[in-house]
Amino acid sequence: MRWDEEHDVVVVGSGAAAMAGAWQAARGGLSTVVLEKTELLGGTSAYSGAACWLPGSDVQRRAGSSDSVESARAYLRALLGERDADKREAFLATAPGLVAALEADPAIQFVWRAFPDYFDLPGRVPQGRSFVPIDLPADELGDLVTLVRPAVERDRLGKGHPRGPLSAGRALIGRLLLALDRTGHGAVRTGHAVEEIVTDEAGRAVGVVAMTDQGPARIRARLGVLLAAGGFERSHQMRTQHGVPGDSAWSMAPSGSNTGGAALAAVAVGAATDLMDQAWWAPGVATPDGGAAFAVGFRGAVVVDQDGHRYANESLPYDQLGRQMAADPARLPSYAIFDARTAGEFPAFVIPGVPTADHLAAGTWVQAETLAELAELVGLPAAHLEATVQRFNAFAQNGRDEDFGRGEDEFDRHFADPVLVPIDQPPFVAARLVLADLGTKGGVVTDVDSRVLRADGSPIAGLYAAGNTSASWTGSCYPGPGIPIGSGMVFASRAITHLAASRD
Repeated sequence: MRWDEEHDVVVVGSGAAAMAGAWQAARGGLSTVVLEKTELLGGTSAYSGAACWLPGSDVQRRAGSSDSVESARAYLRALLGERDADKREAFLATAPGLVAALEADPAIQFVWRAFPDYFDLPGRVPQGRSFVPIDLPADELGDLVTLVRPAVERDRLGKGHPRGPLSAGRALIGRLLLALDRTGHGAVRTGHAVEEIVTDEAGRAVGVVAMTDQGPARIRARLGVLLAAGGFERSHQMRTQHGVPGDSAWSMAPSGSNTGGAALAAVAVGAATDLMDQAWWAPGVATPDGGAAFAVGFRGAVVVDQDGHRYANESLPYDQLGRQMAADPARLPSYAIFDARTAGEFPAFVIPGVPTADHLAAGTWVQAETLAELAELVGLPAAHLEATVQRFNAFAQNGRDEDFGRGEDEFDRHFADPVLVPIDQPPFVAARLVLADLGTKGGVVTDVDSRVLRADGSPIAGLYAAGNTSASWTGSCYPGPGIPIGSGMVFASRAITHLAASRD
């Protein structure tokens, strides 16, 4: 094949996993190129809070956390059993050293931030073990800042970054981009949608073909290709094919991204797949444009199904509440019922937020002076809704949710305390809830070194995958805040370590 350019390493995608892998390769002196399908870097990672679940590092020790590799192992064992134990051990063995290497780069700094793990199991650390990047002054990035995807609330409106430093996911992507740029061995190409993995006569991945506005770009990878381009949550066709609940319009992934191209390219050269019906779910507040906004930390509302009944602790971690929604068709859509105590604001953290007036005008929220009127407007049985709210108000009065234990777990109280607040002050509001997601978690099957595997378990030489392009080693569980980002970064790192060894 005639190549348009050549590099040691080709990285497909630009989220946290992709950028961490690209940085490690370039830091090691390998010529590295990042290929991003859209015009901006960061994908869903840039929208995120950038929590990193990477146990046993100096970040937790500096904060005085009781976190350790041993406690993380106990927690993961209690939650996941021995599923993918080899990957669990690879993750735990790699995480502390990866964090140390990242923080040794002057461009990358982290700080611990309280955010509880999602399950009350042995090994859980009080207030959590995850950490986040320190805000990044925009002037440190210089012109590179225009490559970083803005926060979701601005990006969906076509706006750029506001004045001030980059925070959360923007800070993580910005810091990794800055570190990559300073190596002198990394390049970034936006507008490059990888559609094909090129293999040689022996079946080794030796490059990719990416579609650009100027036509196909053929890019050789002398050592290997790392696929870290997210999942397929924005592909209606693939979601339907694999039975993924929810809708592509309700995903939190940026528009135009994450349609599964990288995974499909891997399958075309023999990759096996797994967990293709799974996602990192969350309740989504339906928005007037047909999309959804991520909701977490409910306080002062009840969530009811189409019969007007509660079915879960509303303060559950978002993936668990999303799975409760998906468990019964009568829960899609659901409705969050709240009252005037919130002064018209949704009683949870909602990203991105939409003005109340816009919701009411579009009918995604409905308001009434009585619960009976509210029920009639949204098609709920009035008697059921009134009884549900009356029962919940009694729990709020007594301080104990006898049905679902809301407020009993540390996570429940992290965002608000108390979380049992009566709903008794008109006007009452019903907000439509849909099943949103932070990405799919099914993808190509990989080994402990992130090598992409065929159905017979043999590796496709030169081809690696990490992040949501690969099948998650946590299966259907979401252990804690930042494990998608943390594990994506770890297994991207392991991929680079393995492929770099082939040079020697």
